[in-house]
Amino acid sequence: MTGLRVIETVDYHAAGEPFRIVTAGLPPVAGDTVAERRAIALGAGGTATAPRPGPLDEVRQLLTREPRGHAGMYGGFVVPPDDSEAHLGVLFWHKDGYSTACGHGTIALGAWAVDSGLVAAPEDGTARVRIDVPSGRVSAAVHREAGRTTAVTFRNVPTAVSARGLAVATSRGTVSVDLAHSGACYASVSATALGLTVGLADLPELTAVAREIRAALAAEPATRHATDPRLSGVYGVILHEDLPDTPEGPSQRNVTVFADGQIDRSPCGSGTSARLALLAAEGRLAAGDVLRHESVIGTVFTGRLAGEHRDGVITEVTGTAHRTGEHRFVLDPHDMLGTGFLL
Repeated sequence: MTGLRVIETVDYHAAGEPFRIVTAGLPPVAGDTVAERRAIALGAGGTATAPRPGPLDEVRQLLTREPRGHAGMYGGFVVPPDDSEAHLGVLFWHKDGYSTACGHGTIALGAWAVDSGLVAAPEDGTARVRIDVPSGRVSAAVHREAGRTTAVTFRNVPTAVSARGLAVATSRGTVSVDLAHSGACYASVSATALGLTVGLADLPELTAVAREIRAALAAEPATRHATDPRLSGVYGVILHEDLPDTPEGPSQRNVTVFADGQIDRSPCGSGTSARLALLAAEGRLAAGDVLRHESVIGTVFTGRLAGEHRDGVITEVTGTAHRTGEHRFVLDPHDMLGTGFLL
């Protein structure tokens, strides 16, 4: 059919959160580094949650909007890495725009890189996939048994605590907020202090108050990244509650509300890095301890401290990723809905 646009993807979920990997059909993506490509994708005057329209952003819209996607969709454009030391680069996207970090996406990309043969892996053992993302270089250790990927461990960029105990007024009262930069800036708040529980019944209230907190922190200096202004500003609000400790360490349940009210179905990979750094700062997590981090749907990531760095702490987060489908999406130029709609 003349003028038909075709986009091919491989879809995964990591602990319930979707990750749609675009494998064919992208327009050229300008830029010399992944961070530069993200800036160009945003467009002059565009922001992370309001990119300027262009051919690349049309693909993002096509894949995150109905009838081909949905408001909770997440994914990535595979692009060249910054140099030959990494296997691939990625531009992370969601329904509102482009993010700087994504742990669950890194876990999914690690599994995909091995499953697709992009990175060689043993039948039994571990393959390490190095990935350039807008916030730096991360890696995914892909664990294999009998030729099957059983888990993936995401090693993040350094995570730094930038503020603790900020008083923020909300419609449910004033709460204490902690901030940590883990590839993106996350605000952590006790759901219990808000009179809420992290569960499906309270999800509308959790989402609403998270949006209030994010807006209230818009001018907070501690949300600014120490060296890269492109990583500044609160990306996600983590609402958490304590669960009984395990023999290995603390256990918490959380829901992360990011971008413009999007809900992470997973325990949030880079958000888990933020929680690890904050728990360490509180004296609740030591070297060798393991955080059991549960999502609002009951799926689990585990995390641990992996070392110190001049820019913070090194964290590792382990989870699973499973392929859910392979797709060939088309955009008919005569389709009156174009790239789709959001409800």
